[in-house]
Amino acid sequence: MKSEERRKLLIDRLENAEAPLSGSALARELGVSRQVIVNDIAILRAAGNEIMPTSRGYVLSRPAACSRVIKVCHNKDDVETEMNAIVDLGGTIKDIFVYHKAYGVVRGTLNVRSRLDVQNFVEKIHSGKSSLLSEITAGYHYHTILAKDEATLDMIENRIWELGFLAKLQPYEPLDLTSQG
Repeated sequence: MKSEERRKLLIDRLENAEAPLSGSALARELGVSRQVIVNDIAILRAAGNEIMPTSRGYVLSRPAACSRVIKVCHNKDDVETEMNAIVDLGGTIKDIFVYHKAYGVVRGTLNVRSRLDVQNFVEKIHSGKSSLLSEITAGYHYHTILAKDEATLDMIENRIWELGFLAKLQPYEPLDLTSQG
């Protein structure tokens, strides 16, 4: 199989996948090494395909119709509750970022779409090898949430408010944090 044909198959598999596809599984299916898959993914990404790595494999980023930045505040014990509330209502947590008075905007990519993604994230944090980005700002942080429509984003924001996690912008914060960092 030629490399172009294999890359077309990779895109097709990612477009039709219901869950992330691991590099090893793709390599077995296509009869190549995992490194060939890694190289193919890099080439496909360079060509403009939004292929995202997750802890369980690769996903093709499907453009969401809507996105919204929300500011939240909670402690470490509430991370799983917050994230599950978002994904349970159909949201994807694209990122987390904080606004630090000295460092400015500090951002991390998440791409959390399911309870399994939440569980994997929480396990990494609880392993003791990493800490939450929001710990440098006393629990205050922001998420870019992706969803199919504004109504879904409204439901998510209302649920986060009901849980007591929604926080208000302060006068010192930039009004358009999405363009920072």
